[in-house]
Amino acid sequence: MAESGAGAGALGRAVRGVRGVPYGLTVLGYRLRSAARRAGRRLGRVTAWCGRVASWLGQLPGLRRCLPRSVRGRATLGATAVVAVALGAASVALVGLLDANLWENAESAAGQQATAVAALAAAGRFDPLPPPAHGADFYQVVGADGRVLAASPNLAGRPALSPKRPVRTGTERSTWDTGLPHGEHRQRVVEVTTGTPQGLVTVFAGTSLRDADAVDDTTTASLAVGVPLLLLTVALVTWRVTGRALGPVEAIRAEVAEITDRDLHRRVPVPASQDEIARLAATMNATLDRLEAAGARQRRFIADASHELRSPITVLRTQLEVALAHPDPALWTELVTGALEDTTRLQALAADLLLLARLDAAEPAPVTPVDLTELVRELAEARRGDPHPVAATTPPGPPVTVLANPLWLGRLVTNLLDNAQRYAETRVGLDLRVADGLAVLTVTDDGPGIPAADRERVFERFARLDDARSREEGGAGLGLAIARELAGCLGGRLTAEEAPRGARLVARLPLA
Repeated sequence: MAESGAGAGALGRAVRGVRGVPYGLTVLGYRLRSAARRAGRRLGRVTAWCGRVASWLGQLPGLRRCLPRSVRGRATLGATAVVAVALGAASVALVGLLDANLWENAESAAGQQATAVAALAAAGRFDPLPPPAHGADFYQVVGADGRVLAASPNLAGRPALSPKRPVRTGTERSTWDTGLPHGEHRQRVVEVTTGTPQGLVTVFAGTSLRDADAVDDTTTASLAVGVPLLLLTVALVTWRVTGRALGPVEAIRAEVAEITDRDLHRRVPVPASQDEIARLAATMNATLDRLEAAGARQRRFIADASHELRSPITVLRTQLEVALAHPDPALWTELVTGALEDTTRLQALAADLLLLARLDAAEPAPVTPVDLTELVRELAEARRGDPHPVAATTPPGPPVTVLANPLWLGRLVTNLLDNAQRYAETRVGLDLRVADGLAVLTVTDDGPGIPAADRERVFERFARLDDARSREEGGAGLGLAIARELAGCLGGRLTAEEAPRGARLVARLPLA
């Protein structure tokens, strides 16, 4: 009865030890650590292999020259490399998860076999022991002295699987890989130590990992074939898609390559995709529009400049020929005076053309704070004796200061006053005020005025209105064009606005 009670107590301790919560937590933690170690080993091998390949490639002197230079080739290579890395990581994770799951099943079967045999050993029932259960391949019972007390038929006559000896009462579970000569596959062994009437014994139960090995081999072979095919598919698809996406870019490049300075009317094709390439084509066409307009302005400017220069040169040549053909001292004064006037006109026209060329080239000019109030007063005072005096009005209080180049600002106001005095009948007005944080300079006259349809055309180079602004009244048609360019370079703007009578030109400049 005492032995029976002791056996029952040992059996209860074994069952509680195997099925207890601490045991379950221990097994769960072990499985997680085991799966992490296996995945880490595989990932480490892959990383080491990639490192060796990268080191080998880095030693190649012509590797950089071998890389594709086209966007299509680089995009294909980059997409294929990214997919290759992703597939490699996914393959390692897949094999690791499958392996961990199969190892868990093998360990569970071995654990159930060890638990059942430990329960029989705790009850003192060593003979006869049942054959291995389904899923388990063998078991072995080893006493405290290292003697094999019982074993499954396929381990009959073999020594103890482990030299480890039990040292305390209770149940202890451990798992390890062993290289048993039984079979051609690895074995998963579970160890359970429990107390029996004869003392402490250790039960070893194991199962084959042939399923895990088979799955590893099958999965590895499948990935070895499938991954390269998938990478090839990704490369081909990327190559085709990138080629289709870059087709419009190549068409734009080919069209731009054929456009010369004589074919600025041509435009690049705009795809109907409404994407970035379509916007690029639209921007390119807008740039070509500006180039064509700039070319047309340049040709028109050259033609007008040639025409304007030809007239005074022709007159000057005629006067010199007359003076040479009729060497009459009485006519020399009149001829020299006319030649001097034409020379002055040529000099002024050349100076205007040079200034326009500098403004077109956007050459920077030094700027300083300029007292616009004092400048307006000085220019008005200098024209006091003109046929049409300038009536200047400045705001009371502190002076109006702007940040500008003094020469350019003086030329701007001078051109506006020259234009007003050229076409005024009785008076010219010059008004300075401050509005909306800007210095507003207004020049008015009581002449024929500027029609609404021509308020922008008067700022074109060599532009003249048919009736009111003719060459006989002076000027080459560059004054207002230069004034608008100067206003733009000074950060402001010049406009022609409606007036009750005559012309009204308004320049707005930022304050200093």
